[in-house]
Amino acid sequence: MHCSEKWISLLTICRKAGKLVMGFDPAKEEIKGGRVKGIFLTCDISPKTKKEVLFHSDQAGIFVQETGFTMDDIAAAVGRRAGVLAVCDEGFAAKLRELSQ
Repeated sequence: MHCSEKWISLLTICRKAGKLVMGFDPAKEEIKGGRVKGIFLTCDISPKTKKEVLFHSDQAGIFVQETGFTMDDIAAAVGRRAGVLAVCDEGFAAKLRELSQ
C-alpha cells in the first residue's frame, strides 16, 4: 500500500473513531478546548485560512502539517469536503504526521 493510501486509510479510521474534526470553525473550537493533538491542512486551502490556523495552533502549541491532498481528495475519502483536519487523539496525530513525511 502506498504511503498516501495508508494516510487516507488511517484518516478514515480516525474519523470513524470520532477523533477527527473537519473544517476551520469546528477545529478552532476544539483547539480552544485543548482537545486537538495535530492539524493537517490540504494543499488547496486559502492563504487566509492557513494563516488563521497557524495563528491559533501556534498559540496552543499544536503542530500543523500541510498534506499533498486536496479538499476533493479528502471528500472522496471521508465523505466531507474540508481543508482543515484536526485530530483529537495523540496516537492518530503522531502516526498521520509520520506518514505525511
